[in-house]
Amino acid sequence: MMEADYIIIGAGSAGCALAYRLSEDGKNKVLVVEYGGSDSGPFIQMPAALSYPMNMSIYDWGYKSEPEPYLNGRQLATPRGKVIGGSSSINGMVYVRGHAKDFDTWQAMGADGWAYADVLPYFQRMENWHGKIGDPEWRGSDGPVHVTRGPRLNPLFNAFIEAGVQAGYMRTDDYNGAQQEGFGPMEQTVWRGWRWSTANAYLRPALKRPNVELVRGLVNRVVIADGRVVGVEIDRGGKVETLRARREVVLSAGSINSPKILMQSGIGPAAHLAELGIDVMVDRPGVGQNLQDHLEIYFQQASIQKITLYRYWNLISKARIGTQWLFSRTGLGASNQFESAAFIRSAAGVDYPDIQYHFLPLAVRYDGKAAAEGHGYQAHVGPMRSPSRGAVTLRSADPKAPPKILFNYMSTEKDWQDFRTCIRLTREIFGQDAFKPYRGKEIQPGADVQSDDEIDDFIREEVESAYHPCGTARMGRRDDPMAVVDPECRVIGVDNLRLADSSVFPQITNGNLNAPSIMVGEKASDHILGKTPLPRSNLEPRMNPNWQTAQR
Repeated sequence: MMEADYIIIGAGSAGCALAYRLSEDGKNKVLVVEYGGSDSGPFIQMPAALSYPMNMSIYDWGYKSEPEPYLNGRQLATPRGKVIGGSSSINGMVYVRGHAKDFDTWQAMGADGWAYADVLPYFQRMENWHGKIGDPEWRGSDGPVHVTRGPRLNPLFNAFIEAGVQAGYMRTDDYNGAQQEGFGPMEQTVWRGWRWSTANAYLRPALKRPNVELVRGLVNRVVIADGRVVGVEIDRGGKVETLRARREVVLSAGSINSPKILMQSGIGPAAHLAELGIDVMVDRPGVGQNLQDHLEIYFQQASIQKITLYRYWNLISKARIGTQWLFSRTGLGASNQFESAAFIRSAAGVDYPDIQYHFLPLAVRYDGKAAAEGHGYQAHVGPMRSPSRGAVTLRSADPKAPPKILFNYMSTEKDWQDFRTCIRLTREIFGQDAFKPYRGKEIQPGADVQSDDEIDDFIREEVESAYHPCGTARMGRRDDPMAVVDPECRVIGVDNLRLADSSVFPQITNGNLNAPSIMVGEKASDHILGKTPLPRSNLEPRMNPNWQTAQR
């Protein structure tokens, strides 16, 4: 039987950060349990190859939603990393902290001590920011996570930013700094041409320490005795073993697998567990509930100039790009190609951005399938704070069975209103003079898609997940019946068990979720070790002074 002071379940975005911090002083023995395999392949490490790993079963759990009732019964892909580094090894490498008001909302919802003033020091601790223009006093300079920006050599990147300014929106030099709102450069977790996953940033340095060990296996459940968690039961090559925790078990398996493991362990909604024959150890109705995600559409425009990435969309060019990257870690292969971004507000009276843009100088899907042959460019656009909520539940008591995932996407009228706004605002932006030298026909939705009903039909058939599931074990005060963890990430109702990953988000944050997931691991490590939290920041974010009366 293997023993350790701390057992971490999951070597993902938060889990790797936890492994690094819990073992930092050399006193604690730490075991990291991960089912997935190596991340050493070029499809993971080359940033431009990002569409490959999330579509490969060796790296991805391959989850899909249940038929979504408001999207004509479509089942949407829900990629989750099954590999060292977790989803940070298969994601788009976009780095977004979230808006200050996201975390102030967490505090208002019962996550005491998680307001922006509390979490900003942890973002700074984890960062090694390499920006030349921005807000250095807001950023970190010596953390494990390298944050860089693409070179924006393609003129379309700057055309997107200028089009936003021409449309009347603000410019921002650093959306992760003082001012998120506006158009500006996008940041990425890429360093010297490599994907800078949490495996590279945190886990590999931690594994060089004698007190950290990586254990491969599928977690069946946490082991509970007399109201406290004493270990973890794993299946390793068909053999069931128990790993014993002298102090605590920390669950960091992600927003789908963390609630799944809790329920397999008897922690969750009592009626649901009982109907599957699972002994109820802790009746916690919030486990698996509160599921949230970002949806987006790809707004695509043809380019009349042959300057887009489509000129490299052939086997010979891809081979050349790959060869250059293999030998020098430079060239087009060294960027995720998301190099311009925007965060805007949908209407006057919305106090902080609720729409996000990723711009790409190519008309293509995440799965690598082009919607139309030829040169084009696109913006990924979607609302940030959907009121729709879904749930993760068990399909059976078998740990090997995939869970049921139902997002209930687009289940409120506000969802439809917000997406119509996204499409109409994007049309206006793409219609600005900055795009005039490049602008061809609208590929999708298409110029004939104008009315609310036509836009709604397009959304039902074409909207896709941005792959940001979260919230399924939300943080709150201990007297909140739907909270799963308290503000110190302790699972309510059982001792010696913590949960730290995007599951604990009370509400989804603005933008991509990798950065706030890492931050949760960083901050949770101090709670676990009994350290005094880092001093609160006194920096005040810049808000649009006209937000009450103007949309831009």
